[in-house]
Amino acid sequence: MRRSPAVWFASYGMSLLGAGIASVVMPLLVLERTGDVLAAGVLATVTTAAAAATGLLSGLLVDRIDRRVVAVVSDLLSALSLAALPVVDALWGLDMTAFLVLGLVGAVIRVPGMTAQESVLPVLARLGDVRPGRLDRLIATRETVGNVLLLAGPGLGGLLVGLLGLSPALVLTTAATSVAAAVLTVVLDPRVGVVGPRDRPGPGGAVRRAVTDLVVSWRFLVRHRLVLGATLVGATFVAVLSSLQSTLMPAYFTAEDLPALTGLTLSAIAAGSIAGSALYAATTGRVRRRTWFVIGMTGTLVGFVAVGSMASPWLVLAGAALVGLTNAPASAVLGVLTVEATPDAMRGRVLGAQNTVMLSAPALTSAPLAAVAATAGLPAAGVVIAALASLTAIVALLVPAFRALDGPQAPPEPPTSAVLVSGGGVATAPEPPA
Repeated sequence: MRRSPAVWFASYGMSLLGAGIASVVMPLLVLERTGDVLAAGVLATVTTAAAAATGLLSGLLVDRIDRRVVAVVSDLLSALSLAALPVVDALWGLDMTAFLVLGLVGAVIRVPGMTAQESVLPVLARLGDVRPGRLDRLIATRETVGNVLLLAGPGLGGLLVGLLGLSPALVLTTAATSVAAAVLTVVLDPRVGVVGPRDRPGPGGAVRRAVTDLVVSWRFLVRHRLVLGATLVGATFVAVLSSLQSTLMPAYFTAEDLPALTGLTLSAIAAGSIAGSALYAATTGRVRRRTWFVIGMTGTLVGFVAVGSMASPWLVLAGAALVGLTNAPASAVLGVLTVEATPDAMRGRVLGAQNTVMLSAPALTSAPLAAVAATAGLPAAGVVIAALASLTAIVALLVPAFRALDGPQAPPEPPTSAVLVSGGGVATAPEPPA
């Protein structure tokens, strides 16, 4: 049982479920106490920016400390940051300052925990059944669980608000999900959290070594063509989807006098992703990764063109479902390849760097696309969305890095190269294949 992936998925699911419920509860609490819509927006912006900044550094922690311990402590601290809300309310009263402080704490401590959990899964795959395709199936299942909870978390949050109201019981129930995640992680085999051997530490103090480690991980990310390509493709699609969900789709369905369909766009993408991830997991070993990647990029291209056309509400929803259905297997392929290509000793830092890029990407597209929609109209913004997604998919299909996807991507003993550190020191770093 301690090596069972079911335990890991239960822990991972409880963490995501708690985050989904909190994403509904926190804005409603802010609105109830402040009566200011802008305050809820400020809280969302600040916490997202903090999470992105934390992703930059979280990998350092995950690559130095037992990853199981990091995940457990992160979940427990997340629970405490939520449980502190009714305590602060009873003692001093909740105001915007309290919301910002506790929201920032929750956002900052959750990122290392999620990075640690993601780093544990490949190790868990090696400890159990070693049949070919096991890692592919586990990552595809992780994608499925994540997409299910993308729907279920906020939905359950809304249901709990209806049943319990914005009460201390609601907040403590949300915190309980993080406690449950921590308990389940403790059950896992202790070996899953052990960090792989690291290169000889470079000269200098702790800060200098930390900076060196960050430079090494970002250098690996930039120089490894497959890992860099997977990061850029994923970040582009995340940025496009974020702009659609936050700006263009609400404006489009409102203009069509069908505002109730706005939420169905996210639901259509998530439902398609659930089906796509499940299909990939079921066909692992029988369908080549390159085949799934081509299907994924082609379907994503067609889906975004349908969404960007804004020809009719139902065509937009059908395109969103197609994006989810076809992009999910492609994302699973890129996730497996990234795991295979990244040395275990720097997996936390590379995942942290990827998370930083993913979380920061929407900031580069949301405002410009909103400006296009405001000045040139929604159809023009739709064309830009379709063009950006299509160009990304076409480039991904053509670049050499994504042509050979069916073999292991990482050498067992990566060579090292010298990395200069400030003050004249030298530290060794894995040299990725060009």
